Amino acid sequence: MAQRRAGIIFLKIDGEQFDAKGSFTYGMGKPNRESIMGSDGFHGYKEMPQAAFIEGEITDSKDLDVDKLAAITDSTITLELANSKVVVLRNAFSTNKDGLSGQTEEGNIPVRFEGASAEEVR
Repeated sequence: MAQRRAGIIFLKIDGEQFDAKGSFTYGMGKPNRESIMGSDGFHGYKEMPQAAFIEGEITDSKDLDVDKLAAITDSTITLELANSKVVVLRNAFSTNKDGLSGQTEEGNIPVRFEGASAEEVR
């Protein structure tokens, strides 16, 4: 039996749906691990925390308030995937460097949200 695994997605910020465009990525905020090596070989590993995130591009519209989008703090971001999973990022904030910037050819605006943790809801 064929199952849809990818394709259509929905992005919501505090329950309001935005026009998601193209490919989104997400990270669950799990620790990053790296090997610790010495001249005599493997010593172990170190573990560093990293922020959970959701990022991609949305399509600009007449009603989209870019300043409001750039000022987001303490919001709930949900990314509904084609495979029926929902990634939920809580207490999220906008992290776009140099504020948000748009591109006129396709009307896309790159966005990135980070938070302390994310979870998958099935």
